[in-house]
Amino acid sequence: MGDPLVTLPELIRGVRGARTQAMEQELVQRECARIRGAIRAGDPQAGTTNLTKLLYIHLLGYPAHFGQMECLKLLASPQFHQKRIGYLGAALLLDERQDAHLLLTNSIKNDLAHPSPCVQGLALACLGSLGSAGMCRDLAGEVQRLVRDAPAPVRRKAVPRVVEMLHNLEVSGYSLEHSIMGVSDPFLQVRVLRLLRVLGQGSEEASEAMNDTLAQVATNTETSHNVGSAVLYETVLTITAVHSAPGLRVLAVNILGRFLLSRDRNIRSVALTSLLRLVHVEQSALQRHRATVLACLRDPDPSIHRRALDLSLALMTGANVRTMTQELLGFLETCPLAMKPPCASGLLLAAERFAPNKRWHIDTMLQVLTMAGSSVPDDAVSRLIQLIVEAGELHPYIVRRLYGALARDISQQPLVQVATWCIGEYGDLLLADSCEEAEPVQVEEGQVLALLERVLQSHLSLPPTRALALTALMKLSTRLPGDIDRIRRIVSVFGSCHDIELQQRAVEYNALFRKYDHLRASVLEKMPLVKAEEEEGAEVVAPGGQKGASSSSTQEEPSQIADLLDLLGGPPAAPLVPAGSDAPVAESLLDLLEDVTTAPPIPPLTVWEGDGLRLDFAFQRPPADPHLLLITASTSRTSPGTASGFLLQAAVPKSLQLELEAPSGTSVPGPDGAPLSQRLRVRNPGQAPLRMRLRVAYTPPAGVPVQETLEINDFPAAAWQ
Repeated sequence: MGDPLVTLPELIRGVRGARTQAMEQELVQRECARIRGAIRAGDPQAGTTNLTKLLYIHLLGYPAHFGQMECLKLLASPQFHQKRIGYLGAALLLDERQDAHLLLTNSIKNDLAHPSPCVQGLALACLGSLGSAGMCRDLAGEVQRLVRDAPAPVRRKAVPRVVEMLHNLEVSGYSLEHSIMGVSDPFLQVRVLRLLRVLGQGSEEASEAMNDTLAQVATNTETSHNVGSAVLYETVLTITAVHSAPGLRVLAVNILGRFLLSRDRNIRSVALTSLLRLVHVEQSALQRHRATVLACLRDPDPSIHRRALDLSLALMTGANVRTMTQELLGFLETCPLAMKPPCASGLLLAAERFAPNKRWHIDTMLQVLTMAGSSVPDDAVSRLIQLIVEAGELHPYIVRRLYGALARDISQQPLVQVATWCIGEYGDLLLADSCEEAEPVQVEEGQVLALLERVLQSHLSLPPTRALALTALMKLSTRLPGDIDRIRRIVSVFGSCHDIELQQRAVEYNALFRKYDHLRASVLEKMPLVKAEEEEGAEVVAPGGQKGASSSSTQEEPSQIADLLDLLGGPPAAPLVPAGSDAPVAESLLDLLEDVTTAPPIPPLTVWEGDGLRLDFAFQRPPADPHLLLITASTSRTSPGTASGFLLQAAVPKSLQLELEAPSGTSVPGPDGAPLSQRLRVRNPGQAPLRMRLRVAYTPPAGVPVQETLEINDFPAAAWQ
């Protein structure tokens, strides 16, 4: 009597325990001899066990061709689990070069006619992976019959069975053959959860049937190992993809919050990416994990603190803007150089959106300019100057603070540009002692002129900075009662400067001193308060019907209209209507034709193209609502591979209203796949010129996250007129 056969787990443990390759070969040869003897004996009960061990031996690189006929025997078995092992063995052990491959055709044909869809699926999968040209030609009719006669209501019947399967995996305990780290058959659980995610989309009835089981999986799965974390992650994706209960969605957010505390950086990265997708759907639930997200900013891994930064900016609200800004300013001061531009840009947008008052807004922008330097956006200087102009009551405080910042450091060019502009406009306030809030610092006129001269002579100053400093000196010649000759000497030096812009300014300013000195005071008056026609609104970073900017109508005041009429030489004449004319009749006829005429189509617009992606806008204006513009954003991939984690954010001026609907997905497939689409609803009651700022975030096939910011100013005129 031979030695008893060992099970597959025992064989795996034995191979792993072999200390040398010779011991492993001896163990495999001995087990192959036992399997040959069992096959010759024809033991039907040991067929699946023998074949699974043979497949493991084949994966180790040892010959296992003698098990080919055993695969064909299992294919003919009426039991599903034996058929499944047989098809698996056929996929690994057979190919077109083997004679046994010809015997597969009859087995696959019989299984394609089997009443069970599971058996049909096994046969189709085997035909797809092993089918030769002749086999496919012989079985094409069977495949067409399946496509034509397959039952349609699969989803309604499949959900209860799949939910029951997942429930049994949770409550029945685990077997040693299928469990990993105490988790019962995690591969099967992941497959079932992905299937539930597909079956539950768009069906509230199916989603409700799986709520209890999903909650049980999310509660009972152990997370001490990666196996349990993988199952929990798939559970969270399923909960967020279907119409689950609110409490269950909060539970999913809490699971991702626990992932943030893991030592594994891969788990934390996955959690941050998933939370960013949920930030505008479960805002209140995510606020509980704000401290944990901020702690991730201190992680040395670049991908971790980049995702943590995006999530932190998305979590900012009017209630927590002060504390969040302080945390992010601390991160901006110590973060790597590559992280400064997105951090500075996000802080400036958040300050503009949630600023509690103008002083806090200006202080925050000054801190960002001080810490970020040249990493701030291009429009940060102009935005801050516009904000300072509008804050008239804060001018003494602002000019003193900027003067102190400029005296300490002249290397940060954006800050230097703002400071020189403010000193030129409000330099007289430095000597007036009219600032009660700032610390009393005695400033003399010579110190101010010396500081501007230092900026002009510094090799760190850019040409635009020198131009602002030169203009500031000229304006101080009318604001400060001191030595004008010193200002004239400094200006005249730049009359022979190599920079054309500075040379032209210096020559013009010298002419103003010599020939038109009586006009200098009026020419160099303070800049008037200019109200911007359109201000950028709050940024929309999530779909789901959340508006990006508050509505503000832009109607002209009667006095402004009167001023315009004065320029034309008097009030306009009233429209002349001939006596006895049939104006009401004409209007009624036009009303009848209004429904017949249609607006001309709006040409599409290619917004952005780069890194293998292309973003196109298609426009539509509903006839019933002339102030509404529907924009369909289509994102397609022009290069092979799939871009994942795609997120589109948008912002419009405050005179418009913007609403983003949910996108069709988050992955952009290759050129052969369907493009990702998302609808934007823009309401423009004043028919103002349409402008929009976009931020596109995605992960290309290379795996490195990318974020692009762009501004669109070339919309077709028909889109807003």
